[in-house]
Amino acid sequence: MSTLKAFYCLASASISTSDIPWNGPIAAVRIGSIDGKFIMNPTREQLQKSDLNLVVSVNPKGHLVMIDASANRLSDEKFFSALEYSIECCLPIIDQIKSLSTKTKRINVELQKFDNALIERISAMSYDRLLNIFTDFTLDKIARDTAITAVRQDVINEIASKEEALPNNLPDTFSYVVKKIFRNLIFDKSHRMDGRLFDQLRPITCKINLYEPLHGSALFQRGQTQVLCTVAFDALDSQYRNNDFVLRTGHKRKPFILHYEFPPYATNEIGRAYGRADRRELGHGALAEKGVEPIIPNELPFMVRLTSEVLESNGSSSMASVCAASLALMEAGIQIHEPVAGVAIGLVSKCADDGSVTDYRILTDILGIEDYMGDTDFKVAGTRNSITALQADIKNMEGLPLDIVQDALRAARDARCKIIDIMNSTISEPRKTKKHNTPELETLTIPSHKRGRFLGIGGLNLKKILTQTGVTIVPIDETNYSIFAPNKDAMNEAKQIINKLLEEMKEPELEFGGIYTGKIVEIRANGVLLQLYPTMPPVLLPNSQLDRRKVDHPSALGLNVGDDLQVKYFGRDPASGTMRLSRKILLNTGGVGPIKNMIATEKDEKRPGIWDVRPSKAPKSSDNKE
Repeated sequence: MSTLKAFYCLASASISTSDIPWNGPIAAVRIGSIDGKFIMNPTREQLQKSDLNLVVSVNPKGHLVMIDASANRLSDEKFFSALEYSIECCLPIIDQIKSLSTKTKRINVELQKFDNALIERISAMSYDRLLNIFTDFTLDKIARDTAITAVRQDVINEIASKEEALPNNLPDTFSYVVKKIFRNLIFDKSHRMDGRLFDQLRPITCKINLYEPLHGSALFQRGQTQVLCTVAFDALDSQYRNNDFVLRTGHKRKPFILHYEFPPYATNEIGRAYGRADRRELGHGALAEKGVEPIIPNELPFMVRLTSEVLESNGSSSMASVCAASLALMEAGIQIHEPVAGVAIGLVSKCADDGSVTDYRILTDILGIEDYMGDTDFKVAGTRNSITALQADIKNMEGLPLDIVQDALRAARDARCKIIDIMNSTISEPRKTKKHNTPELETLTIPSHKRGRFLGIGGLNLKKILTQTGVTIVPIDETNYSIFAPNKDAMNEAKQIINKLLEEMKEPELEFGGIYTGKIVEIRANGVLLQLYPTMPPVLLPNSQLDRRKVDHPSALGLNVGDDLQVKYFGRDPASGTMRLSRKILLNTGGVGPIKNMIATEKDEKRPGIWDVRPSKAPKSSDNKE
């Protein structure tokens, strides 16, 4: 599990030993927590027992450059202590990397700079229009983006009409002006695009049980971000197999999965709606899954699959998926530990020339444009008093001081509590009563001697039951089977088929030590097949139990198909479940020795019958000469 941190540190050391100028070096560590104690770079076994999986990257100033974490409902205070501990672990590594650096850094590297004259010219042409756009609370995401695009195009057209060649960085300069106006409004007028206060949430609506055929469903809408989440149950045999899950937990199968979908129409675009998931979907889905996983019960009788489909997006769709998933799980009747919610916290800052932060504003529940124009995006998921997942996207800063992170965590906790209160007004606890389509799970015990007939050749009977009823039957051990049915009606139909199979296999109960008469239905090289009862399958009477004398083939005794034989019943073999019958125990040979033309071969010596009582070997011919 140390590969990731090694890559960070090796990359940092490689750049530090070169002449490339940068603001490093940086170092990364993984922090775990077992029994309240933090562990630096835990082993795989330790990580499986840990309540925390925190990966951080730190710069020489002790500022956080990257944060990615999942936790088993760890308190905010404990999580902040883990961040402090991670910085203490990283600083010695940074000092060691610094000691490797011997080359002088380049000083003639020219960074991109904007022309001040061009900035003033664009500002004069667009300031009033952009200010009106940013202060118009009635504009939604699409209308605002369309208006900014129109201003941008007008500025480019006007400059193009007056100059023969456009400046190379004209689009970037316009974006710089837009961002500057946007950020100044936040600092100078405490103004947000939609008129909210810095710590105010967007309007939230929650709906559950949208589609009756589904096991669970919920719709969570926060402003213009809308997520539909559905729950589907399946048999345990369908559990997802994932190597990362095995490394983190030690379990080979994953009983819970969250599938995140972000189709193009969520952002008013066209394209292939469903196909191979891109990097964004994989990342957001993994974060939402980590946020929900700690509230799922450890022992589930079936697999749970959540499908989160983003219908509309204007910021923080992954955290909206966490909220929708919590609602859908409770609506489906899953006894979750407690509700969980997610929120995105933004940061807009002012920095000095040396990179230190001189002023900053923390924004709760950011819009898409606030994420793009801001410096940091904290995605925090958790319950009222604990954190389950966190991811910090740090963009336009050299690093985050720890006090700013602490303020962001406080803002996230306050927002989560407000969101959970709104969610509880829709559904506050898991459903108590089952839906008519709730899966049924039962255990069936089949005696070992009936197992072959129950399963059929190659499991044919189980495949027929699955095809006809949709019921999945999987073995638990040698005699017990788990029956998973999509609903009660399917379970009843499967039971009828199973009962019919068992009735067809119903056999008379034989008494141990009882003597029974059977008819020979087939003669084989290793014995005869006896039919004891019409409802009972033929039973093999091996050669070793036909006669007290050694018999190599039943024909040596003059036995034919249709003959009646009396046998004694000695129960069933505990391993194979086959009947143990004996005819020789009822015979009296009257002192007659073995049949001479039925001498046991070397092959028979190696493969005795289940009841074979072999006489001592006949004396050699040389011994009889006397």
